[in-house]
Amino acid sequence: MVDVTLIDAGGLSRTLQVPEGQSLMQAAVSAGVRGIVGECGGSAMCATCHVYVVEAFADRLPAPLETELEMLECTAGERLPNSRLGCQIKLSTALDGLVVRLPERQQ
Repeated sequence: MVDVTLIDAGGLSRTLQVPEGQSLMQAAVSAGVRGIVGECGGSAMCATCHVYVVEAFADRLPAPLETELEMLECTAGERLPNSRLGCQIKLSTALDGLVVRLPERQQ
């Protein structure tokens, strides 16, 4: 299991224990986390799972693919240098303890 903490725009944090291999978006939607919509089901086509990865974990993630970068241009919340799509973050033991912040809105 991988521990992941999501912090909403109001500062409320929630830690999930997620099976390795699941995406951050899948884990958040399954757990009913408000602030992650995952409208397209994880195919990097909607940007409703936009998150801000805390700096300590940014280097542990693979570089975003072109499709993710294109979708990040469509986020409802402000795009920042640490913006990623939760559907493109596959959780592994290397990401245990991952912390992400959620934007104020997804749509």
